[in-house]
Amino acid sequence: MQDILFGYKLNPTTWAYISALMMIGIYFKFHRFWSVRNSDLVGLICFSPGLLLIYYGLAKQEPNLVRAGYVALFVVGGCFLVRLLVDPVMVRRPLLEPNLSAGGLTFTGVSLLVFMMANVITHQPERTPERTPERLESLLAKQEAPALPNPGYALFYRFAGFSNEAIIPVDKSQPDAARMALIRASTTRTVAILAHLAIVAGLVWIGFRHFDNIHTGVAAATLYLLTFYTSQMTSQVDHVAPAMLLVWAAAVYRRPIAAGVLLGLAAGMIYYPLFLLPLWCGFYWRRGAIRFCFGAALSLSLLALSLSLTAPNAEAFTAQMQQMFGWRNPLEVVPSGFWQYYEPAFRIPVVAAFAALCAGLALWPAQKNFGTLLSCSAAVMLGTQFWHAHLGGLYMAWYLPLLILAIFRPNLEDRVALSAVREAWRPWRRKAASKPE
Repeated sequence: MQDILFGYKLNPTTWAYISALMMIGIYFKFHRFWSVRNSDLVGLICFSPGLLLIYYGLAKQEPNLVRAGYVALFVVGGCFLVRLLVDPVMVRRPLLEPNLSAGGLTFTGVSLLVFMMANVITHQPERTPERTPERLESLLAKQEAPALPNPGYALFYRFAGFSNEAIIPVDKSQPDAARMALIRASTTRTVAILAHLAIVAGLVWIGFRHFDNIHTGVAAATLYLLTFYTSQMTSQVDHVAPAMLLVWAAAVYRRPIAAGVLLGLAAGMIYYPLFLLPLWCGFYWRRGAIRFCFGAALSLSLLALSLSLTAPNAEAFTAQMQQMFGWRNPLEVVPSGFWQYYEPAFRIPVVAAFAALCAGLALWPAQKNFGTLLSCSAAVMLGTQFWHAHLGGLYMAWYLPLLILAIFRPNLEDRVALSAVREAWRPWRRKAASKPE
């Protein structure tokens, strides 16, 4: 941004304070001080200290600060996990509109979006001894790659890694390589910008179409752009692209095939949304389950087919399929982030508890509506951070938009599959109904 606005510089600490004050001023309900909305807002702000500790710990190379940051993220995430699990029983949900009008929120959101896109395009995060990178993602890009690749679609992670080529200096003696790195980085950053735009549009659409209040949708989108995490991890495609698919899967939940296709794509990309399938099948159980499963299977099949066409041999294809479906020994993984400071074997009971949680959400609550679908989906994606081996806790985009929707949602008890999802078109039923008695 220094190239556009002379003298512009906003370090992470300053933005953490500014974003917190703006969130309080716009969303905090002073006349209902002890409302759940206010506690949710404070919880979102409490993510900032953990991210700042990790940022300055990496910048100053102090592992104790980094460890304290991950612990802080896990504590706040644990509180939100409990809050999301009890969200289905919170029936009384009065409409608490933001303190700013819809026009003011729209202007604020558009301004934040423009600044975020400009930061992604113009930011040059090469670190020098005189200058510290202005975003956490720049420091994380310099960390060593995991010994085993992250579970998910191999080609997607390869594409997402192109954005780091502009962060890590290339050999300028090879102009062709430098030019190719610039093209790849520009492509990934363009995809990141489009994904953020899609998330914002999805939040507004859900507010307008499913919450019956476009003001709420604009408020949710603006809050997403205001969060400290969004400003620090703007160009990470592996963070924002799956989040975009999950948001739009929720936006088109009335069409089971489309929701299944989007959720299947997200699951194929990063593997972890596979644990959402029992929950969503439980939601569509009385109507639309077969269509939803068909859409998810179609997406996964297409991704597997693309791997078979690009893999050099059968052995490579088998390895990529195992990576996409997370088929590996957890004890062989060398963790980074939170679990590098603690005994990795403790991840195994965490994984077992998470699996039990996902299985339980398929059965409880028995009568699922769109509101419980949002909150429980956010809980599942938040729960993955507690056992994600590589930088677990920092992939907040996977659940942050869904968490914000769960915070703003009204009472949606009437939005169940039987009433919201259309019955499958069956020509033989139509012919039987048209026969005269």
